[in-house]
This record gives sequence, structure tokens and C-alpha cells, in this order.
Amino acid sequence: MSEVNREGAVHGWTRVVTARPRLTLLLALLLTALAVAAGSGVADRLASGGWEAPESQSSYATDALAQHFPASQPNLVLLVDARGAGVDSPAVVAQAGELTRELAADRAVSGVTSYWSTHAPALRARDGGSALITARLRGDDDAVADEVKRIAPAYRGDHGPVKVTIGGSAAVRDELQTTIKDDLVRAEVIALPVTLLLLVMVFGSAVAALLPLVIGIMAILGTSAVLRAVTEFTDVSVFAENLTTALGLGLAIDYALFIVRRFREELAAGATPQSAAGRTLRTAGRTVLFSALTVAASLSAMLVFPQYFLRSFAYAGIAVVLLAAAAALIVLPASLVLLGNRVNALDLRKALRLKPSGDPGAGYARLARLVMRRAPLFAIGAVAGLLLLGLPFLQVRFGSADDRQLPAAAESHVVQQHIRQEFPGSPDGAITVLAEGADVGRLTDYDHRVAALPGVVRVDGPFTTTGSDTAYVTVLPRGEAVDTATQNLVKEIRAVPAGFHASVTGQAAILVDSKDAIAQKLPWAAGIIALVTLLLVFLLTGSVVIPLQAVLLNALSLTAMFGAVVWVFQDGHLSGLLDFTATGTIETTLPVLMFCVAFGLSMDYGVFLLSRIKEEYDRTGDHQASIVFGLKRTGGLITAAAVILAVVMVAIGTSRVANTKMLGLGIALAVLMDAMVVRTLLVPAVMRLTGRFSWWAPPPLRRFHNRFGIFEGGDPARDGAGAPRSEERRDPEPAHR
Repeated sequence: MSEVNREGAVHGWTRVVTARPRLTLLLALLLTALAVAAGSGVADRLASGGWEAPESQSSYATDALAQHFPASQPNLVLLVDARGAGVDSPAVVAQAGELTRELAADRAVSGVTSYWSTHAPALRARDGGSALITARLRGDDDAVADEVKRIAPAYRGDHGPVKVTIGGSAAVRDELQTTIKDDLVRAEVIALPVTLLLLVMVFGSAVAALLPLVIGIMAILGTSAVLRAVTEFTDVSVFAENLTTALGLGLAIDYALFIVRRFREELAAGATPQSAAGRTLRTAGRTVLFSALTVAASLSAMLVFPQYFLRSFAYAGIAVVLLAAAAALIVLPASLVLLGNRVNALDLRKALRLKPSGDPGAGYARLARLVMRRAPLFAIGAVAGLLLLGLPFLQVRFGSADDRQLPAAAESHVVQQHIRQEFPGSPDGAITVLAEGADVGRLTDYDHRVAALPGVVRVDGPFTTTGSDTAYVTVLPRGEAVDTATQNLVKEIRAVPAGFHASVTGQAAILVDSKDAIAQKLPWAAGIIALVTLLLVFLLTGSVVIPLQAVLLNALSLTAMFGAVVWVFQDGHLSGLLDFTATGTIETTLPVLMFCVAFGLSMDYGVFLLSRIKEEYDRTGDHQASIVFGLKRTGGLITAAAVILAVVMVAIGTSRVANTKMLGLGIALAVLMDAMVVRTLLVPAVMRLTGRFSWWAPPPLRRFHNRFGIFEGGDPARDGAGAPRSEERRDPEPAHR
């Protein structure tokens, strides 16, 4: 693309947005209304699973068992408490038998197993005070959720001599969806007023403070419509709705802060509202567009993973990022043109008794000079501190999500916890082997070989159906359901020669397959993030050094988040204060999700800072002065944006669901560390150490950037080395060029 065409495209875009602001806002309002209608009911269509690898051996075996032996894969559990009479007393036996027959006759139930019909020891508590009735509900996640809502009230509570409580994976998922939906409303109630107060503190004007919130709400509503459409074609996780709210508010506020601040600067310099909006779009607007692309690229990396839990966050994240950017680049400039100088109206700082902060940029300029004077000290200290905070992650143990995500008082959590503590072995942790094309002799030999493995308590089965060559056996492990020993046992069972087609499933097998799927795809995801980030930052800066610095420093900024996740949520420190149940593991997909989201948000702030440094460097050619200028102009803005986004993420982190709490609080920490340590200390120190070499690129890439790169505020006349032709200025200090 030639520079004339590139500038013409930008001018054309600004003319479209600013020439007819009323029409632009009317169309935006219409589209928002359509999004509200299209996105209604999206929460009821979201699923609460998605951690499994769908093409894995365990997923195949689970589906096949559900089809051929539904009772072997129960998703509903009735915990029957005999109230001190004992589960074998005649009255309890009669009542439990009646409950079993009623449940088996229900239209949604495809298989029932009961202690009172099988006398299986695994279904009876050690003290004989309670026992289990398990069932398989037919259908997909949506159908099962509907049936749980219908069946559970009919069986929950007192039935003559017994009391029934409801558990099982279907009940856990139902409570998860309800809890997440309620928590999201509470998070919005917390985040919106606090965010508005912080925006008033930043802008002073109530009008300017409201604009970012409007942009954020439009992005959230638009993303709900997108997710509603996506659910027509694939499963979408209910957890993605939390990300929609957090990123919608957070990024829209980031983008709006940047644009409104630049617009007010242009107005203060004497520009008319229309020309100020045009200049803002040609400078801050292009930065916002690049920032949105880098965040979307980080989130898109999750599309390479097979688990729909991760893919859901890519769908939601990409949609909300692009919609937030579109609203900030179309709706916001149109609003600013109409408002003009009234964007500064309704100063609420006096009413709220808030003192104007003066010029925060002066403090950031002094900090930048201090850091550059002691660049080696600040660089080494910051890197060492971040690495130290990340050390706990070296002890991470991966596990699977279960009922312990829920509050301790949640019914399904109470039931599952009672089963873990009071029932023999690990009923939920049994390993199941599906045998296809097997005869009785080979099955018997296989059972003996599996039973001889050191980690096996016993092997039950084989269980078959008349006239079928498909059967299954259950293996009770010595360890916990998904501990390291049980995962190793899964691999040992898979290595046992069978003489028929054997497929292994169960909680531990699902976890092993999920970890393998993530490990296979992780290099691809990391490569996508790195390559796209390197390319976009190169197009912004024209340097091959700065993009490498950006990727490395961004990754470094996440160490504190990962260390805190393990120290708090795996090891259980602060579990009482934060009100969650520590399981001793971290759900396998969560670190991937948190990395992609936090890396993208870190690049968001990195692009804001680098764009202003580059703009000043293009104008003056003074490397160190450009760093001071960039931090002076964006330091306060980045800090304010990070604090506001952290407030939104902490509001999400007030969730009663442990994984959502981990996601919200972890990303809040990462955002604050990036803004307050990496952007204000590490970036200036590292750029000072690399000096003008920071802007180096080989001649072919310089020519490529001169033709296709992005330049803030219009392309300056440039020489072949990338410095302004009219200015051959040197750094004020000779060292570290």
C-alpha cells in the first residue's frame, strides 16, 4: 500500500465518522437495539463443561459407555440418609426401593444403579448411615440441565424414614450455571459505580466519564448477540460470559480513555471539534486499532485447542475486543464531535470533594529520568523480583474441575464431599475400560493382568449385555481420583496388551488426555501469539528489537500472576479469607486461558506506551527524550486504565465459583504488575540500556516498514535509517546507544 493510499484511507475513515455524527449515532443505537434482541437468553444456552479433549480415547469411551451401558456413566446421584436407622433396616429398604423404581421409570432416565438393588459396597457408606442411588439422564448438556431442574425438586428432601440430597455432575453443572449467572449480576453492580467514580477522578467531567461506560456496555451487548449466534453451531462455556463483561468494560474504558484524552488535548491546542476528532483518529485511533488487533491475536490462539472451554473464550474475547474497538473508533468520535467542548462539562470533583490531581505526567517524567539514570539497577531488580514472585509456579500440579469449585454450602458440593469422605475407595475416581470385540476368555485374562498392577485395589466386571461383544470393567485405584499415581495408572492400563479394542476413561483418563491435548497444541498457540505480536509491533515501530523486547517483557509480567495462582488457589493460602475450597491442583486449561488474556492486555498497555514514544522519536530523533515523553503522556493514563480494569476483574473475582475467582483476581494482579512495574520501570530501563539500537532493523525490513508500516499522525520524511531526515540529533547522553 502506498503512503498516499494509506493516508487517503485514514482521512476517508475520519470523514465518514465525523462528517455525519448524528447519523452515525442513530445507526449505532439501532444496531445496539438489535443486539439486545438477538442476545436475549444467551445465558440459558451456555454450557458448563468443555474441559475434555473431544477426539481423545477417554471421550470416545465415555460416549460409547453412555450409549451401551448408561448406568455405568451416571450423571445424577441421590444421597439417601437413613437418619440413624441404618441403610439395611426394613423401612429404609422399602422406601429406597420405591425411590429407585420411580427414578428408573422416569422418561429422562436411561439407567439406574442403587445400593438396594445391587448391594455394591462402593455404594454404601462405611458407617452404614447412607447409601447411593445413581442414574444417567439422557440428552446433551442443555437437555440434561432441563431435566435436573425438573427431577431434583421431586426427590430432594424428606421421604418417610430417609432424607435425600442431590449430587452428581449434572447437579454440579446446574448449580454452576445458576451461581455464575447470579455472581455476574453482582459483579456488574459492584464494578459499574466504582468504575464511574474512578473515571470521574481521571477526567473530572461527568460527561467524559460516562462515555467509556457507554462504549463498554455497547461492546458487551454486541458480544452477547455474537455468542448467541455461535451457540447455534457449537458449544460455548458459561464462563465466557464473565470474560465478556470484564473485557468489554475494561478494554472499552482503555480505548475511550486514550481517545478522549487525546481529543481534549487537541481541543486545548485550539482545534475545532471536528478537526480534533479527525486528528485523534489519525493518531490515538490507529493505536487503538493496533492494540485491539494484538489483544485479539492473543485470544485467537485459544482456537487451536480442542476443548470448547478454551475456544469459547476465543469466541467471546475476539468479539468483545473488536466490538469495543469499533465502538471506540466510530461511536465515540461521533459523540465527541457533537459534544465539542461540552465533553468537559459537569465537573463533579467539587461535589465529591476530590482535588484535581494537577499534572500527573510530570511525576512520570521524573520517574523515567530516574530509571534511565540507574537503568541496570532497575532492570535487574525488577526482573529478579518478578521471577521470585513466579517461583511457586514451578510446583504446579494440574487437575480437573469438579464440585469443589462451588461454595462449601452448595448442595451438590456437600453430596460429593460426603461421598469422598465417607464411602469406601473413590467411587468417582474409578477407571473404566471399554472392551469391544472381546470374548469371555480374553476379557478374563485382561482382568487378571490389570488387577496385578501395583496401583489397583480391585477390578470389577466384566459387565456385558446379552448378544453383544461389547463390555466394560471398572478398576478401583489406590490413590485419589486424579492424583499423580492414578494418572500414571491410566497410562499403565493403556499399556497392558488386550487382544481386543480397549479404551480407558474416567476422571484420571480424561485429565491425562486433556493435558496431552494441551501439550500438543501449546507450541502452536505460543507461536501464533509471538509471531502476530512481533509483526504488529514491528509495523508500529519499524524496529526488530522493540518487538522482541515487548514479547519478553510481557511474558515476564505474568510471572507474579502464575506464582500467586499456585500459592493461593493450589496450596490454599488465603482460602479462608477468599472463601474457596483448595483442591491441591490447578484446572489444566486455566493457565492457558489466563496467559492468553493477560498477555493480550499487557500488549494493550505496551502499544499505548510505544506509540507515543515512537511518535516523539519520529518527530525529534532523540531516543531518551522520547522515552520520557512517552511515559509522561501515557504513564498516568495506563495506570488509571489498569486500576479500572483491575476493579472490574476483582469484581469478577468476588464470584463464589473458585475458577472464576482465580481468573478475576489473577488477571487483576497481572494487569497491575504490568502497568506499575513493567511499563514504568522495566521498559524505560531496557530501552535505555539498548539505546538507539532499540530502533534498529535490517535495510530490507526498513524499506518494508516505510511502505507498509503505521506512523502516528502522518508519515514524516524519513531517511533510509529510519531517523527523521530533517533531524540528525544525538542522544543527550553518550552511553548505551
